[in-house]
Amino acid sequence: MILLACICAAAVAMGLILPVRWGLWGYLGAAALLFTAQAGINTAMGFEGIPISDSLLLFNDSYLSYVGFNLQITYRAFALPLLALAVPFLYRLRRK
Repeated sequence: MILLACICAAAVAMGLILPVRWGLWGYLGAAALLFTAQAGINTAMGFEGIPISDSLLLFNDSYLSYVGFNLQITYRAFALPLLALAVPFLYRLRRK
């Protein structure tokens, strides 16, 4: 929950400082950066907080399966940060 709150706060900050002239490409770049950061943190934390070496035992020592699982979890949890990024950015676009 703390990770989600931190990523949402970063998304709001990025939405506020992102140059309006970058438009859609800037928004997509910021969303990709936030998604990559959240997926990296999820992967580095291990499965349910256990060490990565023990987490890999659950995935038959396959890094690809472990990273794919974390990407799927991040994808499912990314709606709120995406909304937090869009609201200030779209508000600034409307005022322009």
